[in-house]
Amino acid sequence: MSRHYLDHASTSPPRPEVVAAMAAWLEHGTAADPGRLHHEGREARAALEGSRDAVATFLGTRPRQVVLTASGTEAVNAATWGAWRARPGGAVVLADVEHSSVRESAVRLAPLEHVAVDGSGRIEPDAVAGALDRLERSGSSVALVHCQLANHEVGTLQPVEAVAELCGRRDVLLHVDACAGAGHVPLSFDDLGADLLSVSAHKFGGPAGAGALVVRRGLRLQPFVVGGEQERARRAGLEDILAAVGFAAATDALGDGRLKEELDRARQQLARLEQAAVAVPGVSVLGDPGRRLPHLLCLALDGVEAEPVLLALDQAGIAAHSGSSCSSESLAPSPVLEAMGADAERSLRLSVGWSTTEEDVDAFVHAFGPAMEGLRDLRS
Repeated sequence: MSRHYLDHASTSPPRPEVVAAMAAWLEHGTAADPGRLHHEGREARAALEGSRDAVATFLGTRPRQVVLTASGTEAVNAATWGAWRARPGGAVVLADVEHSSVRESAVRLAPLEHVAVDGSGRIEPDAVAGALDRLERSGSSVALVHCQLANHEVGTLQPVEAVAELCGRRDVLLHVDACAGAGHVPLSFDDLGADLLSVSAHKFGGPAGAGALVVRRGLRLQPFVVGGEQERARRAGLEDILAAVGFAAATDALGDGRLKEELDRARQQLARLEQAAVAVPGVSVLGDPGRRLPHLLCLALDGVEAEPVLLALDQAGIAAHSGSSCSSESLAPSPVLEAMGADAERSLRLSVGWSTTEEDVDAFVHAFGPAMEGLRDLRS
């Protein structure tokens, strides 16, 4: 049976350009410490800094502001830790729709001030202002505000620029988790107005184990990983040049108008998936229909739990995801969907990517309706 992968929001397979670049480095590159002065060290340094340049260009910032990390999760933790150390004792402001790496890193360090979201999972700038006002009235300082670029479960794009303007006026640090959105929407760190931004390469066809934290010029954070002076003393440990080369290849692959082409194709594919899904009685779309990632679709399934739907699709050769507890490593339903007032146990997430074909979309279009009908027949 042929397989049809519609779970790119979890991880996207490495692009051919990424595989080729990493294979070439493994075959011809120099296994050397880029901090050494010998020829091999200089060659390794050139590859590392060339990769950093490519990532910085892709993210719309300067190379010196890019700290290469081992994952987006590490970048998120480094942002939270660094901001808290810069402003110790301060609270962290965030919404419950943030990724678990944001929520769990924050709760270990600081008191939390929660921001409500609407039914689409959108964070309102006025709600952020209200949270800051409550902290000010209580005499509490603020270490950091988190605001994701886009939600990883339902795809809702957040009003980052407005939140950044608000935080700037109040001299509050802002971290933007862009792991779900980078590589799927145009992104410029310098235009956002944020202080910190985290990204992950494997979400758009780069290698797993490659991420980055972008730090605003002039902002000095204490390192989260210590024990060396690498990354301009912002992250210790011998740099992973292979991961950096793969990360750079993924960003290069989206240059010269390729990103727009992929976004246009993703929108067309998602429109077909949505049309087929909502044609089934009791199926509706979660998230903001007007401001949503172009490659991600989250469905509410009235009267049918997610687990049998996922299994039926898998038997038809289709890989999808759900925010239900059955598909969670923690065996807990998605706090994102719960914060929105949605039933996480009856949700289905579909996401396309660079390798998605029309045959992949066709497979879902043909399989979803009969799968839902069959499951409802079993319940009746």
